[in-house]
Amino acid sequence: MSSNINTSLEGRLANKKGTSSKKQLKAIDGNKFNLQTKKSNELAKIVCQLREICEKHQGERQIIVIQDFPDPDALSSAWAYQLIAANYDISCDIVYGGTLSHQENIALVRLTGLPAQRILNTALQEKDLSIYQGSVLIDSQGTNSQMYPIVEQAGIPLIVAIDHHSKQKELDAEFIDIRPQTRATATIMTQYIQEGMLEFDTSNEDHVKCATALMHGLRSDTNCLRQAKEEDFIAAAYLSRFYDSQLLNAVLQSARSRRVMNVIERALRNRLIKKNFSISGVGYIRYDDRDAIPQAADFLVTEEDIHTAVVFGIVHNDDNELVIGSLRTTKLTLDPDEFIKATLGKDAQGRFFGGGRYMAGGFEIPIGFLGGFNDNSEYTKLKWEVFDTQIKQKLMSLVEPEDDLIATD
Repeated sequence: MSSNINTSLEGRLANKKGTSSKKQLKAIDGNKFNLQTKKSNELAKIVCQLREICEKHQGERQIIVIQDFPDPDALSSAWAYQLIAANYDISCDIVYGGTLSHQENIALVRLTGLPAQRILNTALQEKDLSIYQGSVLIDSQGTNSQMYPIVEQAGIPLIVAIDHHSKQKELDAEFIDIRPQTRATATIMTQYIQEGMLEFDTSNEDHVKCATALMHGLRSDTNCLRQAKEEDFIAAAYLSRFYDSQLLNAVLQSARSRRVMNVIERALRNRLIKKNFSISGVGYIRYDDRDAIPQAADFLVTEEDIHTAVVFGIVHNDDNELVIGSLRTTKLTLDPDEFIKATLGKDAQGRFFGGGRYMAGGFEIPIGFLGGFNDNSEYTKLKWEVFDTQIKQKLMSLVEPEDDLIATD
């Protein structure tokens, strides 16, 4: 009798427990559904706002400004916006003021025919900007472009700003979509397309090439999808229906130049290591080889027991010099944006010298009075030593304030 009572009691408890578990699972599923619904509603609202802006400016001509040294994310996203705008009879020119130096970026533009134009400062100042009724910032907030201040001075209103980096400055635009938690601007642009802003067609060559470029941009900014979030995978799955895998492979298989390999070798030879940080100054680099710096940082961060690498150098052309650096990290608790801003601070106008996103960051510091390349080897050596020492001291002030650096050959 006692046994039957216990069995019955255990059964009732088990049933109760099972019912409770089911309720908990339903509650979890309900929370997920509510969250997904909320995100979907927010995205629909954003797209609706962008659609209204495009309709408002129908028939106009706009200038899309991207960073001086555009990466695949910027290039592909700008192209996507150009195609979306064309649906509303808006003509767009994609422009940048620096150069394409990374071999994959050069291959991307050449193989896809991506319509981005390099315009030097002097040429832009002479250009008749009155042909544009509005400007657009894609994968940028204007702080990494030498062209955007000229566009602002010309009185061209900022219509659209779309970016996934942390906020750099106040923007006065009709439409702003800045999402620091999103891994790639290409993901944002793909979401617009999925929401009906553009209907990709596999029979349209430009659509296929743009989808390929977006896939490359998304891959690039998520470290080959290893740092991707759910929204990135969803965007990639959508693009997989349209992109050209052979074309993407051709872009990815482009070889590094000997000059880039030399910079990577210099970074390896000059690196200084402290507390799992690797910091390397690579000296003077030609303007056209600027993208060797982030590639060197990508290489140094793969060293055993290193979680963060910073590589910097003085990038120069005939009349201009900048200290340019890149940070790469695998440490989840290190925020590149906060680290760079806290280390290097702001300029006289209150603009930060650099910033970052998830696992990566960069900075640009004008040399100012000491700028201008000099053929005197002793002079250039002294100038480099000054900047090399100063930047390392600032970086180490956050790594380990009181200790000296340890050189690694």
